[in-house]
Amino acid sequence: MATSTAAAASTPTQDWDPASSSDEESPLSSSLTFDKERHVAFLEMMYQMLPYHYQSQEINHLTLAYFVISGLDILGSLDRVDKDAVAAWVLSLQSNPGDKAELNSGQFYGFHGSRSSQFSSDNDGILIHNHSHLASTYCALSILKTVGYNLSNIHSELISMSIRNLQQPDGSFLPIHIGAETDLRFIYCAAAICFMLEDWNGMDREKAKEYIFKCQSYDGGFGMIPGSESHGGGTFCAVASLRLMGFIEDDVLSKSKASSIIDIPLLLEWCLKRQAADGGFQGRTNKPSDTCYAFWIGAVLRILGGSKLIDGTALRRFLLTCQSEYGGFSKFPYELPDLYHSYYGYTAFSLLEEPGLNALSVELGITGLIID
Repeated sequence: MATSTAAAASTPTQDWDPASSSDEESPLSSSLTFDKERHVAFLEMMYQMLPYHYQSQEINHLTLAYFVISGLDILGSLDRVDKDAVAAWVLSLQSNPGDKAELNSGQFYGFHGSRSSQFSSDNDGILIHNHSHLASTYCALSILKTVGYNLSNIHSELISMSIRNLQQPDGSFLPIHIGAETDLRFIYCAAAICFMLEDWNGMDREKAKEYIFKCQSYDGGFGMIPGSESHGGGTFCAVASLRLMGFIEDDVLSKSKASSIIDIPLLLEWCLKRQAADGGFQGRTNKPSDTCYAFWIGAVLRILGGSKLIDGTALRRFLLTCQSEYGGFSKFPYELPDLYHSYYGYTAFSLLEEPGLNALSVELGITGLIID
């Protein structure tokens, strides 16, 4: 997720050579309508074999699979894949302790991001794999939910018990037990994991809430860490996490006597100001419109109950300039598509209630689940 995890929780794939974005080579938008069948064909191709541009993203293989499987589900075409085979592949990436003594080693027993991150020790006993990761675990559970796998069949207690090893004294989360950056992306991943597993024993929600509070900026948006610039992905992670943890209501704008633990009016103003003159959404002030923020900002507005306040027609027009004739979406208009921006293009059109697309549970970034 680039700015979150998913969401939210994974890094955008820089999968095309910049030289390929010239006017001569860049495919223009194929039509003035959402080309569903072409998008399905694009994802089917990605399901069968990823182009070589994604070689550098091997460590994020599970995240790329999440974009493909959940994307096909949004497009109403999940029947194009072998769901049992997908579930079996995902389950093969779960981390498990070698023996009972390892249960107290401080490790996180979630899911690995790829096969290479499961490599064993080298001849000198040095671990060269990257262990299991919060973002990969969020993607794994999301895929399993999407293909209909019963999560009660996995060792969910192991995940819940070990996820507490990643929470820091300030309430934030490391993504991996050996150390890394801490920011709102990983609070979101932890909250989404605990929600899907229906087990909050591994997360101190009060501490996480306090960390999120510290990330709201003077202008109403949320930075990735306290004191940082407001960012569309960070804002989604903050608001969706608070919703998943039960700290804010759904559609708070419609409740006349609603009170909130965050500054909702200022947040709403910041979100609405992110829709630019071209109809798209920018992730930060003075940045160009970018396909993915139609979801990151649009999802926040959907949670708050402010979706009707945006110019949906203008947003749709912008997104169609990013639709490739090959299927998929690009980051900016009239460029080649990539898997990350394609997925968030589909989620954006789902939020716009495009006919034929399945509705999202925006807090989780997948279809089907209802957040009470």
